[in-house]
Amino acid sequence: MGYVTTRDGNEIFYKDWGGGPPVVFIHGWPLNADAWEDQMKLVADNGHRGIAHDRRGHGRSSQPFDGYDFDTFADDLDDLMSHLDLRDVTLVAHSMGGGELARYIGRHGTGRVRKAVLLSAITPFMLQTDDNPEGVPQQALEDIKKGILHERSQFWKDASEGFFSANRPGNKVTQGNRDAFWLMGMQESIQAGIKCVDAFAFTDFHEDLRKFDVPTLIVHGDDDQIVPIDATARKAVEIIPDAVLKVYEGSSHGIALVPGDKERFNADLLEFLKG
Repeated sequence: MGYVTTRDGNEIFYKDWGGGPPVVFIHGWPLNADAWEDQMKLVADNGHRGIAHDRRGHGRSSQPFDGYDFDTFADDLDDLMSHLDLRDVTLVAHSMGGGELARYIGRHGTGRVRKAVLLSAITPFMLQTDDNPEGVPQQALEDIKKGILHERSQFWKDASEGFFSANRPGNKVTQGNRDAFWLMGMQESIQAGIKCVDAFAFTDFHEDLRKFDVPTLIVHGDDDQIVPIDATARKAVEIIPDAVLKVYEGSSHGIALVPGDKERFNADLLEFLKG
């Protein structure tokens, strides 16, 4: 574990496990690096070096009042990659982290990148518009911000239901999944919580995806109640050259954490790393 100081003086916390070809994990919102513990151990146990950081405003990283935009997040990631001098990296990103991955490639290229994985990612564009009718209505995103401002502890408890599709018959979500989501949400600053909603709602990643020139695996559940698959993954695979989409039938937004889905994703991740 350690910290890297960004170009603007903030501290980014990271975990660094194992040795071998590096795999950098980029978490979703409102989570932190702890969300990737299962996959960190998986890759470290299989001859890779697993690295995961807390985005600014989340977990153990600095919690400034400003800087919650994807250019800044991508530059923070570049600071981490440069500090550790990582080469031939596989980038693995969940949800909002998919935007961070995409903007990193858009701004910094793929000189350090070997492969990419987008899991339940927000790319290329999440907001519902006339030309993206499958997206999330703006009012739903405004309601998220209202919920955080009204009483964020209860909001995170309630939000875990849709995040994991715990409202579906026969789901395999545990109370532990929901408790962990709440805990990580509470470790995010309220300012980061609000500003990140605006960032992932209104940022367009089409041009970033067109700059991908590495093999890319896209994984998405078709019961994702947070990031609709038709607005994101099904469009991203048409934009990214050399991309493959795997659809998990009946799976939620929290694929990497839920028993059953987690094991399937872990197997797909290992296969992709070895390919």
